Amino acid sequence: MQKRVSGVSVNGTAFKIMTNTSLRPAAVKCIKSIFYNFFFRQYRAALFPGKIPVSQVDHALDKKIPFTPDWIGIYLDFVAFWIRSIGFLLQEYREKVRGTVEQGAAAQGEQIPAQEKWITAVAAVKDFLDSMGALYAFAAEVYQKNLSTTMRPFYIRRFRFLLVHAFDPHLMCIPSLHVMVVIRTYTKFAAILRSLGDEKTYAPQIAEIKKGALDITEAILYVKQHSVNCVAAAMYAMTCFDAKLFPQSEAEDFVSRLFTEDTSDEPPVTAKLSKIGPAEGAEIRNHIATLYRQFLAEHCETSNKASPGTPGEVSSGAASWDTPLIRFLQSLPQKSARPETSAGAKS
Repeated sequence: MQKRVSGVSVNGTAFKIMTNTSLRPAAVKCIKSIFYNFFFRQYRAALFPGKIPVSQVDHALDKKIPFTPDWIGIYLDFVAFWIRSIGFLLQEYREKVRGTVEQGAAAQGEQIPAQEKWITAVAAVKDFLDSMGALYAFAAEVYQKNLSTTMRPFYIRRFRFLLVHAFDPHLMCIPSLHVMVVIRTYTKFAAILRSLGDEKTYAPQIAEIKKGALDITEAILYVKQHSVNCVAAAMYAMTCFDAKLFPQSEAEDFVSRLFTEDTSDEPPVTAKLSKIGPAEGAEIRNHIATLYRQFLAEHCETSNKASPGTPGEVSSGAASWDTPLIRFLQSLPQKSARPETSAGAKS
């Protein structure tokens, strides 16, 4: 039976990271970035409204996605999702070293490659942690200029939703950090395994992580924490953040898989959850893809660093990467810094 990334302990991974002298500084720096760029900035805006404009980013297509509370577990899994992916890498490559040591002389020729892979894996995980902290700071380049919110049901019949409403002021919708984080996770996970020459060996796990990223992206829409507009904005942001790992071709593939039937051999995590129909799914995919291309084309035109729609040519260093998103937000209705809610949600 193949190992699944979903079976990795989050607490165990956190312990491994914080007790590793190479990884602990990167982890602390990452945590600081998350708290400052997401929580501090957002609560400051909520407590002292009026300093940063807030745009209402809902789209008519959002109404075609019913509020479905059962998706909350998948929605809240996004932090554990990327931590488990790191845990899997640390676990697998540490076990390879232990395995060759236990075999002794019989595996003498394999000990050095295994040890080298472990060292490379740790360095890659450190880079992963660094990039995740940088990701939050990157998204904050938009948030510090223009905040955004959506209409979400005031639903607190379940404890998890109570936590969401209590700790999320809901002012950072574009670009969606949920989507940015899961895209970074599945692309970086695959890239690390590819760099270690183990892409084929761990193909099932790579597919599992990508499917998890798609599930979480759908979940943010089912629990009404984001609009379809937020997904397109996040995809665009990720192409700007790292065009090598998330070029237009990969973005197009990602959106083409949203709200489609799972064709994998494994029972899907979302099998028992309510979903929208094929027609609605097609409309949503088309809108997200179209808006993503619009952002990308505008960026290319503004930065003069690539021709519109050229995969992999976007410069993450371009100072104007956020211009298309800011212009989009400014074109939408403006709200107060107290996010809107709607009542009457069904269980």
